[in-house]
Amino acid sequence: MSSPLSRPILRGLKDGEILLEARILAVADVVEAMTSYRPALGLDRALQEIRENCGRLYDPEVVEDCLRVFGKGFNWKC
Repeated sequence: MSSPLSRPILRGLKDGEILLEARILAVADVVEAMTSYRPALGLDRALQEIRENCGRLYDPEVVEDCLRVFGKGFNWKC
């Protein structure tokens, strides 16, 4: 799986130059896509994806915050 965080060199970005907003969107996009567009995978698999690739594809602080929010029962489905 590819992520903007896994390819910063292609845009000339170095460590620490990726905006926090972009790092948040990278994690949120994966979770949202896996739960909305591939519902068979579900939230558990989406959270497993970001947990397994934390620090490699996804920002560790953003992953930690995302897992904490969902761990507290957050549900974005209305």
